[in-house]
Amino acid sequence: MTEESKPADLVFTGGRVHTVDARDRIAEAVAVHAGKITRVGTDGEILPLVGKGTRIVRLQGRSLVPGINDSHLHGVWLGLMWPGLLMDQLAGTGGHTHDAPARLEGAEQRRRAILRTADLLASFGVTSYTEPGLGPGEDEGASGCFGSAALRDYADLAAEGLLKARVTALMLFGELDGPSSAAAFEEGLRDFKPPADVPGRFRVAGVKIFADGIPPMRTAWTDRPYDDGTHGSLLIDGGSDAEREAALRAMIGAAHAAGHQIGVHATGDRTTRVVADAFAAALAGNARDARHYIIHGDLLSPQTLTLLASAGIGLNTQAGIPVATEPMLAAALGEDALRDAWPTRDALDAGVRLCLSSDAPVLTPDWRAGLAAAVTRRGLDGAVRGEAQRLAVTEALRAYTITPAWQDGADGWKGSVEPGKAADLCVLDGDLLDVEPEALPSLPVAMTVLGGETVYES
Repeated sequence: MTEESKPADLVFTGGRVHTVDARDRIAEAVAVHAGKITRVGTDGEILPLVGKGTRIVRLQGRSLVPGINDSHLHGVWLGLMWPGLLMDQLAGTGGHTHDAPARLEGAEQRRRAILRTADLLASFGVTSYTEPGLGPGEDEGASGCFGSAALRDYADLAAEGLLKARVTALMLFGELDGPSSAAAFEEGLRDFKPPADVPGRFRVAGVKIFADGIPPMRTAWTDRPYDDGTHGSLLIDGGSDAEREAALRAMIGAAHAAGHQIGVHATGDRTTRVVADAFAAALAGNARDARHYIIHGDLLSPQTLTLLASAGIGLNTQAGIPVATEPMLAAALGEDALRDAWPTRDALDAGVRLCLSSDAPVLTPDWRAGLAAAVTRRGLDGAVRGEAQRLAVTEALRAYTITPAWQDGADGWKGSVEPGKAADLCVLDGDLLDVEPEALPSLPVAMTVLGGETVYES
């Protein structure tokens, strides 16, 4: 008897299954055995797999989507801050509302923060996330959330079977949102030994580089001058723009040569252009399936988007950022800058692999809010920011599922509802296509399944 024909452990019937396969097909039912999806189709095709020990979940018209993959989320920091969010604090509308320490001290507090995040994300239907930047560059950091010890905590929790999501991590050899040097970066590449992977649950995939700041703070490196006449600069050590750019290119080249995936925080149009070119040059000199990507990408020219697409470089951005900060960007750089600001529609049309993420706790980790922002581009004040960059619901869902799986190098075994893939699933009390886009955040999550095991049920 083949795996595909064995009695199912878990069956979903009578629903609307968004497979997110290559054709975005809609199915009715799904069978799961030994942690994997074994059959997807109609109720009639699935019911023969029901055995004595099969749990049947009758969707009764509800919908099922692949487990959500938040491809840029600070899990330790979120566990410290939640329900406080950085964007709320900056806007003066929220902050810490639970008894959290000012700094995480020791493995016990870090583990507690990670497990707090695990429970929260499971309740949102998130089954995978990327922790973007943990390492020795932050071992003395103010919050205690980003040091290299957190990598070991993740590995230990994964080995103990306590994580409720699959976690991918990037190493950090400079300061979070701060300076770094090529010398320290190359030393980290050479000397730092991350913990071993825990197959299917935790993996250190590569490195993160902070190339510049952000446009509203006038710290992104831009072609256009800010209102004060400056252009910002790279965060890499150097005595001039040319020296800093050369150092950044050297860091990207060294990490690529060492076999790492690279995610670069790059927001200014000058920075995104240089990073895209450096990625392309590294790939041309040493072709491999690297899956490098730009993080945030606030300002991206059409020429840069074309280069990203042709070189197979991803873009990981947050739809909630433009709806919250576009007026600040316009004040800093002028209305003209908005033509190249957060170009999600243009990126997809150019052929760029687009991931949507939360950057939590900067924004809420609730992907439904991010999906609504991508589809409506409407802020809390009701204003629409960058209407031409809106995505369709199905496009935004792909950017939270199968494309992040590509970023993880795992699209062959997760990210869509297809036979042979991991049974990472999210059940919604309703359907994404049946509600007004503004109402997407209120669509309840009913159940979250990770590898065939229920990790949340309302």
